[in-house]
Amino acid sequence: MSAPLPCVVETENWVKSVIMKYNICPFARREVERKTIRYHAIELTQLKLVLQDFIQECLFLDDNPQVETTLVILPRGFEGFYQYLDLVDLATDLLYEQGYEGIYQLASFHPDYCFDGEPFDSASNYTNRSPYPTIHIIREASMEQALADYNEPETIPERNIAFAERKGSEFFVKLLEKCKSDEQ
Repeated sequence: MSAPLPCVVETENWVKSVIMKYNICPFARREVERKTIRYHAIELTQLKLVLQDFIQECLFLDDNPQVETTLVILPRGFEGFYQYLDLVDLATDLLYEQGYEGIYQLASFHPDYCFDGEPFDSASNYTNRSPYPTIHIIREASMEQALADYNEPETIPERNIAFAERKGSEFFVKLLEKCKSDEQ
């Protein structure tokens, strides 16, 4: 078995040392501990091929119910945030076209993630900033169950933004840099 790609290692570091450690996603810890997160890098850059690989990952999840969720990592070709958002829109449309509405939903992460109306350097953007452009494929049934078991799930984004603003952008810049180093 070959060593994982650096983008996979760095994304896994980010999930463990940012998302899980600081409870950005309160549902991540269980899946990290159960080892049910798949990290799938698509090194292609042509939009059509990336979307084909993306839908193959949905098929993989169909055939592997023991895998709870997939983080599709795009190390090349989608560094521009708006180009990446166009890809996310196309991937969402493709889910519907392929009959996956109600089965999978997407969450998006990017090194330059910026919420609409927020300044680029706002700390709140770091709740969705990752080492690489990443599309998270989530099983809707599992998410519905997790949300039903969580007290006041609608407060998660507000809590995360408040946490990010308390810590400040520089805190998250350093965390993301550590994900790309061996200092875990």
